[in-house]
Amino acid sequence: MVQAMIHISENANQVLNIVKARFNLKDKSEAIEKVVLDYGGDILEPELRPEFVSKMKERQKESTVKVKDFKKHFGLN
Repeated sequence: MVQAMIHISENANQVLNIVKARFNLKDKSEAIEKVVLDYGGDILEPELRPEFVSKMKERQKESTVKVKDFKKHFGLN
């Protein structure tokens, strides 16, 4: 098990307290773990969601722009 000291906003703290109470968890560590495990998949695997697939199909139809020097074009020099 990994231990971490975190700094969160008052609002995030209230959300964790609500999650902790709603699911009858022992502490905020369990609340954090529940939130991360429940919602982490949405972030880590967006290609599996139907709305992501349809968005990418629409973008595939868009015209492309040819760039000779990527760094120069986007001001990354």
